[in-house]
Amino acid sequence: MNLLQKMKEKARARKKTLVLPEGKDKRILKAAKIVAEDGLAQSIIILGNEADVKNLASAEGVNLSEAPNIKIIDPTSSPDKEKYAATLFELRKHKGMTLEKAREEITEPIRWGAMMVHLDEIDAMVAGADYSTADVLRAGLAIIGMAPGMKTASSNLILQSTDTSWGASGAFICSDAAVVPHPTAEQLADIAIASAQSCRDFFETEPAVALLSFSTRGSGGNDDPTIVKVREALALIKAREPGLLVDGELQLDSAIVPEVTDKKAPGSPVKGKTNVLIFPDINAGNIGIKLAQRFGKLDSYGPFLQGFAKPICDLSRGATVEEIANTCALTLAQVK
Repeated sequence: MNLLQKMKEKARARKKTLVLPEGKDKRILKAAKIVAEDGLAQSIIILGNEADVKNLASAEGVNLSEAPNIKIIDPTSSPDKEKYAATLFELRKHKGMTLEKAREEITEPIRWGAMMVHLDEIDAMVAGADYSTADVLRAGLAIIGMAPGMKTASSNLILQSTDTSWGASGAFICSDAAVVPHPTAEQLADIAIASAQSCRDFFETEPAVALLSFSTRGSGGNDDPTIVKVREALALIKAREPGLLVDGELQLDSAIVPEVTDKKAPGSPVKGKTNVLIFPDINAGNIGIKLAQRFGKLDSYGPFLQGFAKPICDLSRGATVEEIANTCALTLAQVK
């Protein structure tokens, strides 16, 4: 059973709930039907004008009435509008939010969906088919907030190899290639700690984290600022999570090939165990992941947002129906 199948089984067993704010997108409606038919969620909320959503679904040959666990909510006419607005006001009044402004903003579906998750009325949100990554992040930061001790929102992507001797039965958490362009040492530490938790959530195994660099243990010198940043991040991680298996700075082969680890980083605590790869910046992450996808032909899933108090996920605006449905499954599988 591959990773996706395992995540789908986990989602079915957990019977969690999902909100999809983009009821105007035909891909979302088709994906929602797949998620419902596969039993991946106990219930699914689609946000939008009910008549518009149903007309679009009908035009696309999607019969939502066949899925009784799918419900459409229109934020502009919902009886919960005042309650949600009042909660948004309380959350953001220190930033100058007024109740009147909260009433206006809360009817935006992405904010409404985030509020449902914040209030524990829904377990998880998936968005980004139409909304930008920035829109999804803003809603998450303003309403859902960060996990305890976390200051940085970031992302991870899962790479899956058919060679199960690598990583966690062939899978790696890779971060960050989508959200934080040039992380500081403090942000890199946040990204690593959040990625370690993502490893636990997705793979149900203890993480072994490698902070990647073009240098291994000083082979690139001691003055390059990117090397210094990685070393500072390592010190911060060890101070915050002393029980976490982590090492850096490590070249990729030093991180994942035990024979190379012995030569370049003898005594490394992640030798033969690495299942989380932390890139020093978004350039390295994006290039490295695409090399693995194209040349290595590795399967990939994500990116998934991490560091938030509750599960939310950002889609690529070019995502296919299948990709959206799979993302929903993996996001639901993270819910405790």
